[in-house]
Amino acid sequence: MEKRVLLIEDEPNIIEAIRFILARDGWAVATHSDGETALSAIRASLPDVLVLDVMLPGRSGFDILADLRADPGLHALPVLMLTAKGQGRARDAAEQAGADRFLSKPFANAEVLATVRALAGL
Repeated sequence: MEKRVLLIEDEPNIIEAIRFILARDGWAVATHSDGETALSAIRASLPDVLVLDVMLPGRSGFDILADLRADPGLHALPVLMLTAKGQGRARDAAEQAGADRFLSKPFANAEVLATVRALAGL
């Protein structure tokens, strides 16, 4: 069965890069770029793994993640957080918010693929 990933990211170059990396590995990749409607998109697609940017229009990835972790139906969804910020405070905030993994931009393509596969138990 095909694994599904939802990428919530607002930078077109990042979207296309991650979509290409994961689709080439056999993933069904859905994308969404608005923080305000992100939870609805997550509920609608029910992905196997969520890749979530920290800085989004409307709401931050941290706010979205906090809502996910408080939702009994979505709290166990594996989440990889992405950020362009430095590693220190953003990484701590991602871990406190309940992110399973964290990558800083720019990232290596192989690192994204390996992390998503690990989160899916592959």
